[in-house]
Amino acid sequence: MAERAEVVFVDGVRTPFGRAGEKGMYWQTRADDLVVKAMIGLLERNPSLPKERVDEVAIAATTQQGDQGLTLGRTAAMLAGLPQSVPGFAIDRMCAGAMTSVTATAGGIAFGAYDVAIAGGVEHMGRHPMGFGADPNPRFLAERLVSEDALNMGKTAERIHDRFPALTRERADRFAMRSQQKVAAAYATGRIQRDLIPVAVRSESGWGLATTDEGPRPETTMEGLAGLRTPFRPHGRVTAGNSSGLNDGATAALLASADAAKELGLRTKMTLVSFAFAGVEPEIMGIGPVPSTEKALRKAGLSIDDIGLFELNEAFAVQVLSLLDHFGIDDDDPRVNEYGGAIAFGHPLASSGVRLMNQLARQFEEHPEVRYGLTAMCIGLGQGGSVIWENPHFDGKKRKRNGR
Repeated sequence: MAERAEVVFVDGVRTPFGRAGEKGMYWQTRADDLVVKAMIGLLERNPSLPKERVDEVAIAATTQQGDQGLTLGRTAAMLAGLPQSVPGFAIDRMCAGAMTSVTATAGGIAFGAYDVAIAGGVEHMGRHPMGFGADPNPRFLAERLVSEDALNMGKTAERIHDRFPALTRERADRFAMRSQQKVAAAYATGRIQRDLIPVAVRSESGWGLATTDEGPRPETTMEGLAGLRTPFRPHGRVTAGNSSGLNDGATAALLASADAAKELGLRTKMTLVSFAFAGVEPEIMGIGPVPSTEKALRKAGLSIDDIGLFELNEAFAVQVLSLLDHFGIDDDDPRVNEYGGAIAFGHPLASSGVRLMNQLARQFEEHPEVRYGLTAMCIGLGQGGSVIWENPHFDGKKRKRNGR
């Protein structure tokens, strides 16, 4: 049997993320048009790739209905101008949709079934709220397979605070404030704009162009965060300020085998090392990245000390803090979310996994002293997903960050 092919991350892009709802910039924009725009931008950035060489398109959405339905991978491929010979499919793993699009197509590349694939995700939470139209089997609650809290992500975050008293609201608020500050700094130095694909948007005042994320609040202070209400529980600790928002947006990534990338003149931004998904109690779904990261590290033959950069999805601040505490990493460790995270950018569910990868790829360019990086996220209904990447720019002679 042939050895598995080496899988490389060639490029990744995203639309600016908008706030969900009638006041958001994408209220009058279709969900499928968002991901098509991202795919067109990705293809334009990689002109050496013949479109007919794309072997698969996997696009994720959590709520697959309306303009997020109808086998998005196939319909988006056709709308983006790919030949009809290019197949596609849709994926749902809630928050880890785009991450699963990447790992699923990467598995096909490693097996030799594909040479090149496009993977991504879209979520228009203004048009399709999370869980809208779903009909959970009554056995979930009647037979106590899960508690009622398991179906409310904010309540699951409160339960993590309950389980780990060291994860205080003050720590969560401070982490959230730092996320806002880091995003502002990354924008000020041009680190975010490089992978954003502008989107034409329509509003009551006419047509415009979305070029930046709508969610960041750089003016955030600890005093302001402390005054926010706790919507999921009286006197709770989870607020709108230390959680990701409700957002609209799309992402797209180009993956290939190392051989195909070389043949087609495609750049390698990252090399896939390992990935893993894991299940946990749905009531505390936010700790999911802990076992998935342990599993991915084990499969790669690495330890947490080998990871030089972390891109962790900030669904809730407490969720990231639980992982950091588990692995003995400081809240302010400079390796973690260097450009900030979803608390500021927003979290359009099924699209966010590729945002993490885009940012890690950029950080790899800036940090040749780092060999391995991690992208990880919690997933609704009690799961976690983790992907370990290797830096193609790694220079072993460079001094490792923080003595690692």
